[in-house]
Amino acid sequence: MERATHTHPPAGLDEAVRRDPAIDLVRFTCLLLVVAAHCMMVSPVLHKDGTVDTQNVLMDQSWFTPVLWVLMIVPLFFVMGGVTGLQSWRRLAARGGTGFDFAQLRLLRLVRPAMALLALMWGGLWVALLLGVHPQVIQLMTAGAAMPLWFLAAFLTAQLSIPLMARLHQKSPLVVFGVLVAAIITVDSLRGAIPVLAFTNMIFVWCAVQQLGFLMADGFFERRSRTWLVGAIVTSNLLLGLVTGVAVYPGNMVVNINPPNLCLLLLGISQTATLQLLQPGLRWVASARWVQTVMALAGRRSMTIYLWHLPLLVGLSGMLLLTDLPVPDAGTADWWWARIPVFAAVVALLVPVVWLFGRLEERPTAASHARGPSRIAVVTAAVVVFVPVADAAFNGLTLALLGGGAACFALSVLLLGRVPTPPLAEPGANVTERREAQAPTLPEPDLSANLEP
Repeated sequence: MERATHTHPPAGLDEAVRRDPAIDLVRFTCLLLVVAAHCMMVSPVLHKDGTVDTQNVLMDQSWFTPVLWVLMIVPLFFVMGGVTGLQSWRRLAARGGTGFDFAQLRLLRLVRPAMALLALMWGGLWVALLLGVHPQVIQLMTAGAAMPLWFLAAFLTAQLSIPLMARLHQKSPLVVFGVLVAAIITVDSLRGAIPVLAFTNMIFVWCAVQQLGFLMADGFFERRSRTWLVGAIVTSNLLLGLVTGVAVYPGNMVVNINPPNLCLLLLGISQTATLQLLQPGLRWVASARWVQTVMALAGRRSMTIYLWHLPLLVGLSGMLLLTDLPVPDAGTADWWWARIPVFAAVVALLVPVVWLFGRLEERPTAASHARGPSRIAVVTAAVVVFVPVADAAFNGLTLALLGGGAACFALSVLLLGRVPTPPLAEPGANVTERREAQAPTLPEPDLSANLEP
């Protein structure tokens, strides 16, 4: 076995700022696939009494279960989050930042876009309710915000763990990964006797998949041969077929994702090895000028696109029910052909939304006179965010909880306050020390593209 010191490079500043345009390209492509898949799932039906039912057409197709092994790309988001998150943390740490500084930045970056979504949805749905829209329709629209929120909670949990997991990874990366795998299997083995225990894998599974991103960022997969990578893909999929074939786990990956289990880690291993194999081609595609233009305009607004696409899709589908336009029966050939204009319409609606709210994803900038919030404020802000999200996960999202979540997210942003600046140098320090002490803890604007997802 290779020594741990050979598994990763030094966490220097030059290493931390390396960018991989393929990561931006893959993340944006996966995001488009998520939008397209949701367009093929949502099919509301309006009844004469004003109530609405929804059919998940895609999940009712027998052919979709094996296809999900390819299209279940959620693990890939966590792998890429591990790559960029580790780079961002190392860069921040090299400039004197702390784990609490990192947590503050991540919370601000992810919570601000979600706060705008929840606040506008809550206000808009209350207006609709007062105008006489059936409460069941309002609840359907409210549920449209629940699916993006679970991902936000899981991704944020994994991202906030990066400073700690990076330190453990620095010492013994393969041991850390092995311990997480053992924890996942243990929880899966006990989930039948203690069902609530299964939700702890929201931490273990996604942190383990994120560790794959750490290994990728440090060149572990890059140093493996093509044969090794192909072997990893084949082996992980054979294991996946074995554990689902003998009914240890369901074959449907959507079922396996809530709460996550070992199947998602096996998918993550396969997807990481595949991503490494495709790196040369992906970088070539990413070098095209038109691709770079798209990435510059939309690639850095991925969280806004993800949070807003499903509420816009549900709202669009609901509005179509109120028109005289013919609505084909779900699952028919006409319905499948109609997915193309529906997808185009959702993308068109996302353009002004991204233009208006995408700036909330921008990297916070440090004021020269600002002092960061206390550690207690950062911890409190994190708790304030997770309380309504956990409530929604266990009890479902309601209109009242939508408003409460918006208020909690706003409180979290207020608690986080201004972005921290490094401590000032001692009066007796020399010129070099003073310059180092005054260096900003945040990446320069031209380096923030995919270092901070």
